[in-house]
Amino acid sequence: MPTTRQSATDPPAPRQRLDGPTHRALVHREVIDWHHHDEHQLIHPSRGVLRVSTPLGDWVVPPYRAVWIPAGVPHAHQAHGPTDMRTLSFAPARDPLGADQPTVLAVSPLLRELIVALTEEPGPGRPPYTPVQRGDLERVALDQLRRVDALPLHLPAPADDRLRAVAALLQADPADERSLAELGAAVGAGERTLSRLFRRELGMTFPQWRTQLRLHHAFTLLAAGRSVTSTGSACGYANASAFIEAFRHAFGTTPGRLRAP
Repeated sequence: MPTTRQSATDPPAPRQRLDGPTHRALVHREVIDWHHHDEHQLIHPSRGVLRVSTPLGDWVVPPYRAVWIPAGVPHAHQAHGPTDMRTLSFAPARDPLGADQPTVLAVSPLLRELIVALTEEPGPGRPPYTPVQRGDLERVALDQLRRVDALPLHLPAPADDRLRAVAALLQADPADERSLAELGAAVGAGERTLSRLFRRELGMTFPQWRTQLRLHHAFTLLAAGRSVTSTGSACGYANASAFIEAFRHAFGTTPGRLRAP
């Protein structure tokens, strides 16, 4: 990801115009830097994993999922593993979710086919859609978006300097096993203060946040082709079984299904 997260004091992220559906191939670790759109955007990695960042946190988008980015929200993203990024855009008035931050969504088979159909380039035997046909497909896609489930793939970003210092230590080494008291001693903050800040500022406990950080990191390693065992170890799990169980509990699937070939 870009090394600097956007903050309220930074210059506004540049506006990027959306002229319709896109299909773009990204190489491993390719970054699309900070920007915003006047329209809502739906991004679907049909292959690979995308990490989407906003000033308030990160969202990880594995294959066969999509992320809804509301109009006006500054964001940046990075590909992990070779990634096929497909995007649709919708006018601000066409909002099936009513969210003010990105939301990662389960993608139904029908929605997946609609996204692919709308983002495929015309070719031999595949004439371009007429405006009426495209409008019909987009209306069905919006109807599908009203029916899909949001997924717990958000890692909130801390603003407090003490939390940011703790987060930086764990982001540098997600397998770091130090307790909150030990991490607090390393950054000059008390355990009780940090625990209260995690709940108040990030809406979760320290163990919950660290688990989410580790699972985010796991997605990027699996997309880059790391083995399940190696990924679990790099994310602080004692063995592959513990990692697989934690992954399945959080996301309803096994890490092996998301690993790049």
